[in-house]
Amino acid sequence: MTEAVLHNDAKSEWLSVCSSLRESLGDSAYKSWLQPLGAGKIEQGCAKLFAPTRFMRDWVEKHYLSSIKTAWQKHNPEVTSVDMEVNAYCALDGSFAAPSAPSAPSAPTFSDSAYDAVKEVPFAAADSLKDIKEVAQSFTLPATEAKDFSDVAAPLDSRFTFDNFVVGKSNEFAYLAARKVAESREVSFKPLFLHSGVGLGKTHLMQAIANHIKKTDPTRSVMYLSAEKFMYKFISALRSHETISFKEKFRSVDVLMVDDLQFIAGKDATQEEFFHTFNELMNAGAQIVLSADKPPAELKGFEARLQSRFAAGLEVDIHPATFELRVGILESKAAKAGVILPKEVIEFLAEHISSNIRELEGAFNRLVAHSELMNAPITLENTKVILKDILLSSEKVVSLDDIRDKTAAHFNVKVADLRGVRRQREIARPRQVAMYLSKTLTTRSLPDIGRVFDRDHTTVMHAVKTIESLLKTDKNLAEDIRIITRSLGC
Repeated sequence: MTEAVLHNDAKSEWLSVCSSLRESLGDSAYKSWLQPLGAGKIEQGCAKLFAPTRFMRDWVEKHYLSSIKTAWQKHNPEVTSVDMEVNAYCALDGSFAAPSAPSAPSAPTFSDSAYDAVKEVPFAAADSLKDIKEVAQSFTLPATEAKDFSDVAAPLDSRFTFDNFVVGKSNEFAYLAARKVAESREVSFKPLFLHSGVGLGKTHLMQAIANHIKKTDPTRSVMYLSAEKFMYKFISALRSHETISFKEKFRSVDVLMVDDLQFIAGKDATQEEFFHTFNELMNAGAQIVLSADKPPAELKGFEARLQSRFAAGLEVDIHPATFELRVGILESKAAKAGVILPKEVIEFLAEHISSNIRELEGAFNRLVAHSELMNAPITLENTKVILKDILLSSEKVVSLDDIRDKTAAHFNVKVADLRGVRRQREIARPRQVAMYLSKTLTTRSLPDIGRVFDRDHTTVMHAVKTIESLLKTDKNLAEDIRIITRSLGC
């Protein structure tokens, strides 16, 4: 490559501009984004700057170009514009001679102590001058490889498709939202945030989105991975001084999908990087799909600014599967497997295994395997024997907190309201239902129940009697209580 010709005056002016910008933008931003740039000629009022990577050029253009232009005009009023180009041979001293190949570093070990040492490294420190210099010397990413995420993305399970997802009342909204994201580039809600308990279909829907896009629109780049893997890849980038490469890869996708966000709770450095990645993708018009075990507002160990961004799109709560949905899932699996599953067996399983779909599918698979290996039909009698341990574990003890939380979720009120002083009907009735269920589904005393709702035992007694009386005539209330009871696995 022909060595670029530098204009001495331009280089001198650039050093003066950098000095001004360092004072106004701060030392960290200067070292991370401005010091790595090289100056070219000034021609017809246009000052030329060079960046070592495309990502650095794009970032500086978006965040600092206006400041650079203003500062440069103060030193040279004839400068009317600043243009940036990528030059992989751009060195940090403003020269453009091709660097010699760096010696290969020894592979670092990754011990627990090393992890503790880097997990709280501030984001800005990861972009030190040393990091950028090493990346500038070694980073070359052909355009044809920019969309290859196999080294960071998680493998997709081909079984997780929309066709294999059984839809019911409890998950229909989540299913429709996921299909919208998969089938359209223009979606009004960004991000899509799925949340639910374990085994209710979050991962299935996320992988169904990715599988659908890869099959129907290969030009649309998709990256699916767990939050834990995102954290590991970020830490690895910090240790190997490849943060620029890491950022460019994660910020060049059309659809980013991150599963189980709760695993980066309290990981401040990882959250800082994810925050910037999130912002860049949203500004670029990309879609983001996230999942967690709780809604954004209830995620502990997350910064408020992240929680607010998660909640800015569409939050979808996947509720526990209803009895009818569990029956439908079992019927669908039996039909696809070519297995004869008696109606009484299906209803027995749907009634007794209600905590999550994954456990229900595991029970089905065990029954089928036993039937094939033992060459015996599936009957209700042998089902009870074969699944004895699963059935026993499914008989969980319901806590007062579970009842309170499930009741609040069903009536779409805040848990704090059930314990508060408000007496409006939309709050008082769910509070009475929660107290009634606490009395009928547990063996706890009235004072114990009252303490969960900041009430005395007489209030609990009144609530129980009120609900018992209403149940004689109010069919809607009876259905509400039935749904909540089943969501508790009772």
